[in-house]
Amino acid sequence: REHAYVTVDDVLANRHKKSRYDLVIILDSINDPQNLGAIIRTAHCCGANGVIIPSNRAASVTASVVKASAGAVYRIPTAMTVNLVRTIEYLKEKGFWIYGADAASGVSFHAPDYEGHTGLVLGNEGLGIRPLIRKKCDFLISIPIRGEVASLNVSAAAGVILYEILRKWGKGS
Repeated sequence: REHAYVTVDDVLANRHKKSRYDLVIILDSINDPQNLGAIIRTAHCCGANGVIIPSNRAASVTASVVKASAGAVYRIPTAMTVNLVRTIEYLKEKGFWIYGADAASGVSFHAPDYEGHTGLVLGNEGLGIRPLIRKKCDFLISIPIRGEVASLNVSAAAGVILYEILRKWGKGS
């Protein structure tokens, strides 16, 4: 069956009852359905408002995504947008700070305080965040890596960063 996508405004209206701030995950060209499903599942577990995906050059919600999300895709709004750059601009107009996960950034994901409405941009499995979208991010953050492999899987990175945001927000958020 066709997935029931929502609007970006529907995502914004879905703030978790325990949160002071909105938390939105913006996915730039995630191609692997397993990664998309795992990120949606983690976003739901973290109490995020929802997930925003592009309408082209990316995985969409399919049976594989539903399975990888353990059904979480039915419990958290997913918006599909034609223009991620414009969507990020819209979120900024609504008071969001946009953080881009970028392995090349010299700024640890521990550094920001994540105060305020937060948008987390996660990029393509091989190429990362596209340049135009990277330029729209207020902050570029990375997860320090000790091993010889240069980066974490995008769904693992999502979990690490999302739980750091929740930790910074504290129990009451």
